[in-house]
Amino acid sequence: MANGRVITGFSKPYVALYDANDGNPRYTGVIPLARGVQVSLAIATSGNTQLYTDNVSGENVGGKFTNGTVTLTVDGLKDDARELIQGLKTKSEVTVGSAKVNVYDYDDTQKVPYVGIGFIVRYMEDGVTTYVPVVFPKASFSVDGLKAQSQGENISFQTQELTATLMRDDSATHKWRRVADAQTTEDLAEAVIKSLLGGAQ
Repeated sequence: MANGRVITGFSKPYVALYDANDGNPRYTGVIPLARGVQVSLAIATSGNTQLYTDNVSGENVGGKFTNGTVTLTVDGLKDDARELIQGLKTKSEVTVGSAKVNVYDYDDTQKVPYVGIGFIVRYMEDGVTTYVPVVFPKASFSVDGLKAQSQGENISFQTQELTATLMRDDSATHKWRRVADAQTTEDLAEAVIKSLLGGAQ
């Protein structure tokens, strides 16, 4: 058996609204965020604390998570996912010809909520593929930007980059990341994410 495993993919990003619930966090409204393209994690930790004895380092306390960001590159947000992660409260209805069109308004009523984020990291070890569910219990997305370009001779697929600030949750142990056992199928890993984010068991 190999001594390690290699990452071969990223898929199925999910989000759900976070509720501190007096120290017993819970989630509602778990939905797919979009189709996953790429994910990257950047974290900051407190400095190591060392005790020097007999002129050498005798004891060391390692740094702990203080804050971080996760950047998710996806194909593009659908309206329900944008409404959830951006806290869009106001919709205007306009009439265009005979059609009624909803318009999402970014205005003073917008309040970006805390959410839980989950996704799957695919691995390979000795030719065997496994799927690892990863969840960040408490996060807050930055307001989404936009970058698009005109089509040339060929279609250029354009993706969307979303950045969320990571925090510790409000549980007694203040969790900031959860990683479940590797699953044998993507469907099983997806079920774990939905369960951790308050979906059907």
